[in-house]
Amino acid sequence: MTMMDTTPAFTGRNWRYWTEPTILDIDGVPTAYRRGGAGETLVYLHGGGHTRAWTPLHRELAQHFDVIAPEHPGFGDSPRPAEMDNWEDWILHYDAFFRALDLDHFHLVGTSLGAWLAANLAIYYPERYRSLTLITPLGVRIPDEPLFDIFRLSPAEGLDRLLNGRATQHEDQLAQEDDFEDGIQAFREDSTAALLMWNPRYDLKLDHRLSRITAPTLVLAAEDDRTVGNEQARGFADRIPSATLTVLAGPGGEPSSHGMVIDQSAEVAATVAAHVAAAVAEPAAV
Repeated sequence: MTMMDTTPAFTGRNWRYWTEPTILDIDGVPTAYRRGGAGETLVYLHGGGHTRAWTPLHRELAQHFDVIAPEHPGFGDSPRPAEMDNWEDWILHYDAFFRALDLDHFHLVGTSLGAWLAANLAIYYPERYRSLTLITPLGVRIPDEPLFDIFRLSPAEGLDRLLNGRATQHEDQLAQEDDFEDGIQAFREDSTAALLMWNPRYDLKLDHRLSRITAPTLVLAAEDDRTVGNEQARGFADRIPSATLTVLAGPGGEPSSHGMVIDQSAEVAATVAAHVAAAVAEPAAV
């Protein structure tokens, strides 16, 4: 484990939710992460974007927890070595990351692609997590609801689907450097996501592997998920023993979206906090 000097790479960054990350060398991969708050330790795994920031969701969660928010290899400021090209590589990377920070028996939260990753981590290391929260997950095969091809969308179309037409209300979170540089960053992250889920867009092994998850699990679903469909969340909940499926009500009478971590950060954080509190209290009730 090696801390690295990151100052030169971050010169000139001034977007609204920018905070400088710590860089930790994990088996040769300089891994960016941010940490804040106090209380029970909670690791938050981001989705296919929305990186390089300490976001409103992180801030809300940090009101309740000691929050650790790493950036996956190939996302944010964490580079991806050429040899990292499948889920197993990311799982092993995070096993090493957690060991480097001496983390054990903590709370794990993931959204979208990060929820798929979180589920895999809970499959391979079921004893490590006190609770698991999967927010708008994807990765199971739903024959009657094929995953929408997000890689064919323009950036504007992707944001429209992500936030159910409400993207303009959250430009302070979505815009960072400028359109050109943000586009390059998005292409880099989309290329990494494609390695993990280009073909197929699901993992048939999850049908039986999800039953290995033993942590108290909350699956948080959108009312109208226009990015991955409305049956993905239920597919995870049905396959994880004793999982609870919760559908978050949307803002202002509009349906909640796949991007609820952006446009409903306070509500998401409160729901996660309630789930964690119940999970922590559960042993005392036995």
